Amino acid sequence: MFPSTTLLKEIVSMPFKRSQLGLFHGKTKQYGNNVPFSKKKTRRTWLPNIQNKRFFSDAMQNFVQVKVSTRALKTIKKYGGIDQYVLKTKAELLGWEGMRIRVMVREQLETNARAAENTVAQASS
Repeated sequence: MFPSTTLLKEIVSMPFKRSQLGLFHGKTKQYGNNVPFSKKKTRRTWLPNIQNKRFFSDAMQNFVQVKVSTRALKTIKKYGGIDQYVLKTKAELLGWEGMRIRVMVREQLETNARAAENTVAQASS
């Protein structure tokens, strides 16, 4: 049911490993300097704003819990749900977790389509 990690490594590769564990929509760690009054610069980092959210998947008829960046959250809302987001977004922006959800949604949609065809075939005969 779940694609192997070697398959997903061929599809997407991101330098920020944490971004593989959720839907970050291209957001990564940023680097910069702390500059106090003395002007002695010290290196620092900024992490993306990550939230744990549950989304209802219409295709799977179940909730999906995932870590999302606030940017991805806005995009999910724009597309009208998690299903449309994972189906329409580029693989580079989804990461491993997004690709895993995409595969699950596609499989469920195919199963639902086959079940609908069987129902129509049985009703017509």
